[in-house]
Amino acid sequence: MKEGEMTVPHLFRCPISLDLFTDPVTLCTGQTYDRSSIEEWLAAGNLTCPITMQKLHDLSLVPNHNLLHLIQQWRQTGHRLDPDYLATIHPFVSLKNSLASPSATFRDKLPALQKIRLLTDETPSTNSFLIEMGFLPLLLQLVFETVNPEFSQEYVNFVEQGLACVLRLLPFGELECLNMLKEGSNLESFVVLFEHGSVTMKQSLCHMVGLISSAAATGELCATIGKNERLLNMIICVVKQNSEISEAGIKAISALCCLESNREKLVQQGLIDGLVTYILNSERKERSLAATAMARIEQALGDERAKEALIRNPNGVKAMVKMVFRVSDQEGSESAVNSLTKVCGESLEAREKAIVGGVLTQLLLLLQSQCSGRTKTKATTLLKLL
Repeated sequence: MKEGEMTVPHLFRCPISLDLFTDPVTLCTGQTYDRSSIEEWLAAGNLTCPITMQKLHDLSLVPNHNLLHLIQQWRQTGHRLDPDYLATIHPFVSLKNSLASPSATFRDKLPALQKIRLLTDETPSTNSFLIEMGFLPLLLQLVFETVNPEFSQEYVNFVEQGLACVLRLLPFGELECLNMLKEGSNLESFVVLFEHGSVTMKQSLCHMVGLISSAAATGELCATIGKNERLLNMIICVVKQNSEISEAGIKAISALCCLESNREKLVQQGLIDGLVTYILNSERKERSLAATAMARIEQALGDERAKEALIRNPNGVKAMVKMVFRVSDQEGSESAVNSLTKVCGESLEAREKAIVGGVLTQLLLLLQSQCSGRTKTKATTLLKLL
């Protein structure tokens, strides 16, 4: 029997030609087409996705190697694949069509997102199918390309679920897809969602900032985020909140500080005050990221404006002194000692504040503790300075 007479699985057909894929490529919308068909579509002056009719912000055609491999496997086995395998794939096709439908409302799409989240939680192996079928760029597009200004509860639920799905899939996909946020309107959507979104949305967006800052592939995007003063200011405000969300903010800031230009911008937006507030709030918590916050202060003190902000803050030097020695956790002691050395070495006011804050007692306790020899040496140097 000829190949054309065989039953071709829906997943293996180009949506434009309806023929078997020969060179499948994926658009920024997450939809896959045969290269010749989509190139003809674009050459005709069309700048939209044929299925979703959404405007293409990026005309790149990314080869879908996973799908091509499946088709080759299907052809090599005489047009047969494990029925159970095909049965596994087809529900995903239905889910994707539901999400990609331009006529579907947020309420219509919410069950599909909930299903995806359930699948990624209960059956982690399905993540590869979702990546193969282009769900990640589609989900990013759904969340960031159109923001509902009303922020109804229905819309908030939709975005929360969408972000949760994105964060579950990112470890299995290519982080390059996050570069869609370099598009001005998409980044503005990110900022608006952070500004008006729920606590859950803010936590997810902070987590995404961390992922963006961790990869070389999204380095340019990390720098772009660092230039957005509005977003930086909001992340610092999150850090100041005495709640669980402040930890997400600390992780986002810590990740952004990988770039010197970002640190400079964060200092301008009040980074030191935010971190000092977090450290003082952490005294009432059993577990916190106070040591991480302390390390970021030490890192920022290479900027003279950061030193001035720390001394100017009524609780700045006091917070450093408290971090020198903590009975429950000595992590962060070395950063605290280094930070105090930096500011006290140049400022009489800082030395006076440190002494009034009890730094001498703290240093003596640290020297009697099980801290490292290096930390003890630095503590001794600070004692001599005071």
